[in-house]
Amino acid sequence: MTHLFTCLDPAYPGWRFAVTVVRAARAKQVTVNEVALLPGPGARLAPDWLPWKERLRPGDVGVGDLLPAGADDERLMPAYTDVADDQTTELDDQLVWEIGLGRKRVLSEHGREVTADRWYESEAGPHSPLANAAPARCSSCAFFWPLSGEFRQLFGACTNEYAPDDGKVVTLDHGCGAHSEAAAPTPPDEPASPIVDELGYDAVTFDDTGGLELVSSTSGDS
Repeated sequence: MTHLFTCLDPAYPGWRFAVTVVRAARAKQVTVNEVALLPGPGARLAPDWLPWKERLRPGDVGVGDLLPAGADDERLMPAYTDVADDQTTELDDQLVWEIGLGRKRVLSEHGREVTADRWYESEAGPHSPLANAAPARCSSCAFFWPLSGEFRQLFGACTNEYAPDDGKVVTLDHGCGAHSEAAAPTPPDEPASPIVDELGYDAVTFDDTGGLELVSSTSGDS
């Protein structure tokens, strides 16, 4: 027979102790067979377990941490070939770099798509407050350095040390106030408005001919 007892430990709200008692054959006393702590209705439970790949978030990898890409990583695909270091001298270095020779794997089509979506929707894309307030787009900025390959059509790196995105990947339609062609606002070319002194006054009298004669003058600056 199993009896339930409420757990009074504040760390386990809603949990209950399940105590199973039995009486052996020809025994006169009942003995405890098993004690377990079980969740009851409304008990506080731990979240469902997830594999570490699903728990991992951007920025979780720190100094000394290793994050090996699995053999079935859909973001990657085999490179054309693996070229030894002593063989690269016989090939055009730029060609080797562009097609990924010398690397075991390169980005797959899926890897390029998810990367492009992530970068485009980030703060370095066209929808951030910084881009909306910019005087022009990165595509017309001299500090914009396009990436190579397919990413060249939409992404580049910012090389302006004074820009908030210096050294980061930005989109062609991103922008900031450090644009190379941004011009400082010029004051309007209009004549200055006259300043009227409303505090000073002149004391005058009329002479014998009916003309005005200045008696004294008081300035508003005095």
